[in-house]
Amino acid sequence: MKIVRFIAPDCSERYGVLEGEIINDLAGTPFKTMDYSGETIPLTSVKLLAPCAPSKIVCLGVNYHGHAREMGHNIPNVPLIFLKPSTAVIGTGADIVYPPSSSRVDYEAELAAVIRKSGWRIPQKAARDHVLGYTCFNDVTARDLQRIDGQWTRAKSFDTFAAVGPWIETEVDPSRLNIETFLNGERKQHGNTSDLIYHIDFLIHFISHVMTLLPGDIIATGTPSGIGPMKIGDTVEVRIDGIGTLRNKVVRQD
Repeated sequence: MKIVRFIAPDCSERYGVLEGEIINDLAGTPFKTMDYSGETIPLTSVKLLAPCAPSKIVCLGVNYHGHAREMGHNIPNVPLIFLKPSTAVIGTGADIVYPPSSSRVDYEAELAAVIRKSGWRIPQKAARDHVLGYTCFNDVTARDLQRIDGQWTRAKSFDTFAAVGPWIETEVDPSRLNIETFLNGERKQHGNTSDLIYHIDFLIHFISHVMTLLPGDIIATGTPSGIGPMKIGDTVEVRIDGIGTLRNKVVRQD
């Protein structure tokens, strides 16, 4: 099932379930009961938004063995978590804005889990009960500012630096998915979630012992090797097997 969030022709913001080129409109949100309104809307007549509106985005640093080798890092003893603000979120088709304070902005393709229901101190065996589904994520990073600052908040938090979408897929096994980044049609990253250091069930357990997870929150599970820079005018695509393609263009700040 592909859950979308969109602006309808009447300018209202809604959730729906995509089947082919038709959206079956939901009466509410997918985080409670999946009640359909009975209205169907052509995909071509709507604007897709990020598929959820998180209160927070919890991201993982150095969570692929290959990326750890690429960056010359040791395997972390515990998951290395950081936050992106909700104001950084954009959906597929929206522009990534290149901030003038940075001279290197990188793509980082990631699998993201979307939380379905609130949880605090979630047992690992119950973690999947809290997941609505999975989506593509681009953890856009001002790499030069990350190196200057040492801590990562500024480099990770610019508006438009959390691209999410195109939808939430509820029927995919996250344990062995190919993840790719294409820059202007050329493949730059190619990894698989089987290379994750800390897997999703443990991440949900670990993170929920730090902070309460709320419906719509995103856990971005880290990026495989192959990260690299984007330039103004580039088109970047994150593709994940069984989910789809998240596509964004990089533009100059007005």
